[in-house]
Amino acid sequence: MRARGWIGFAAVVVVVVVLVSVVAFGRGGNDDATSHYRVRAVFDNASFVIPGEDVKVAGVIAGRIEDVDLDARNKAVVVLDITDPAFQDFREDATCRIGLQSLIGEQYVDCSPTQRRGEGVVQAAPLRPIASGPGKGQHPLPLGRTSSPVGPDLLADIMRVPQRERLRLIIGELGVGLTGNGTELRGAIERANPTLQQANRLVEILATQNETIASLVERSDAALAPLAERAGDLAAFTAASARVGGAAAERGDDLERDLQRFPGFLAQLKPAAKRLGNLADQLGPSVANLADRAPELNTAVTQLGPFAKAGTPALTSLGKVADQGRETFPKLDRLADRLQATGTPLVPVSSGLAALGGSFDQTGGIANILRTLYFYTGALNGKDATSHYQRTNAYLSNCITRVAKPVGGCQAQFSKDNTGAPVSDEAASRAVSSSTDAAPATGDAARARTALKTLLGPDTDR
Repeated sequence: MRARGWIGFAAVVVVVVVLVSVVAFGRGGNDDATSHYRVRAVFDNASFVIPGEDVKVAGVIAGRIEDVDLDARNKAVVVLDITDPAFQDFREDATCRIGLQSLIGEQYVDCSPTQRRGEGVVQAAPLRPIASGPGKGQHPLPLGRTSSPVGPDLLADIMRVPQRERLRLIIGELGVGLTGNGTELRGAIERANPTLQQANRLVEILATQNETIASLVERSDAALAPLAERAGDLAAFTAASARVGGAAAERGDDLERDLQRFPGFLAQLKPAAKRLGNLADQLGPSVANLADRAPELNTAVTQLGPFAKAGTPALTSLGKVADQGRETFPKLDRLADRLQATGTPLVPVSSGLAALGGSFDQTGGIANILRTLYFYTGALNGKDATSHYQRTNAYLSNCITRVAKPVGGCQAQFSKDNTGAPVSDEAASRAVSSSTDAAPATGDAARARTALKTLLGPDTDR
């Protein structure tokens, strides 16, 4: 039973391994079909190119050489397997050339998936894959977009033979190669030199733009004629530009910092420029009105000339006054400092006097003082048929002199009421008032009382 159990367990393990392998190979096949991008490039010569070597784009390894073969025209067909997704976008203007990898003869293929174009120029169309036949699914790159430069190792190999044989070899080989193949040889030579290829493309572009170039030449003559007349100014401008360039080079670090700060300045300038634009829009009607009133403004400006001329003497006199003021004002400053030092201690007294004067003004104090003096004088001075006289009383007593201690017999005593208790000041005042009211005042006493009422008001009797 144990042997059968181990056999069953082993069978299960084998089945699981097989399934995992099948799934892994299936996924690997799908990944291989979808992650690889193959370019079928045709070269005149692909000697020493072997599968497995690098395919580079701008110096970066983008894939490997997958296969090398011949087509029906005996041209070398090199299949490039581009594995880097960043370069799987070859277009119709792509180029490839064969380069020397090392001094021992290894070669690689250097490609450019597309050419650089200016802003707004439409890119070339992508390479379309081959629909059927040899290289199905691959992206064909024609012979005109490839080049096979002569490697330095081949040039060095020529130097191995003696000098007398080199010319014979060159003539013999060229004769064999030129026999009936002049056109193809010319194309091979052009494709072998990338510079010639670019020169041909440049000539083609210039040929399509010949009318524009001719017009440019004619207009350039007309534009350069005035410039030739100002050759001296142009030379001076060039010299000044050289000096400016030298000064700018000396401040290169500062200019670099300014350029680094320039984007932030532009970000802050944008809202300010927008507000200035809004202001300009709002000022448009005002400027239009000013334009309508331009003749009157011109007349006013013209008339300001005589006015300014007539005002010149007055301004000159003001200048003299200003000169005198430069001498006077410092003296006034010293006087002001002295007045400030004198007036500061008087501020509390002035405030008290101001409050007192205000109180007198509000309550009629001055008038009441004068009224008191007038009626008091009239109350003291009597008048008879002969003259005026002053009412006085002479008191002959020992109680007149002021002393520090009480003296017997000189103490004032209030009268007592019916209960025998001393009468208070208020009660005594009421008693005096009632006795005064009971006996009508006559003569000078009546006049004095009337004057007192006038001075103190109608509530005096209270």
